Amino acid sequence: PQKDKRFNGQTKLKHIPKPQMKICVFGDQMHLDEARENKIPCMSADDLKKLNRDKKLVKKLAKKYDAFIASDVLIKQIPRLLGPGLNKAGKFPTMCTHSEKLTDKCDEIRATIKFQMKKVLCL
Repeated sequence: PQKDKRFNGQTKLKHIPKPQMKICVFGDQMHLDEARENKIPCMSADDLKKLNRDKKLVKKLAKKYDAFIASDVLIKQIPRLLGPGLNKAGKFPTMCTHSEKLTDKCDEIRATIKFQMKKVLCL
């Protein structure tokens, strides 16, 4: 059978529909300090190396949090450190630069909803 064509996207809402969403930060030292100040859970590159691509541990991490933010420096290394686990779970981290505030980025992620629809030809 032919796989039905789908299109997916995401849109940012004005209000935050998911205030309880758990977000984890993968960051360099500056982002880790900022995350600790704002009581956001965070992991350094060394913490990610400790998982050493163990599928079960990566899956557990993906289950524990709703979304991830990664420093621009670290984002290129994530597939190398964690393997395809986060991508399969649909939770690949959003990039954050040093000029952006982590709290603003968290609120932006909480206000963003993802959707997926089938392409139906009969209108």
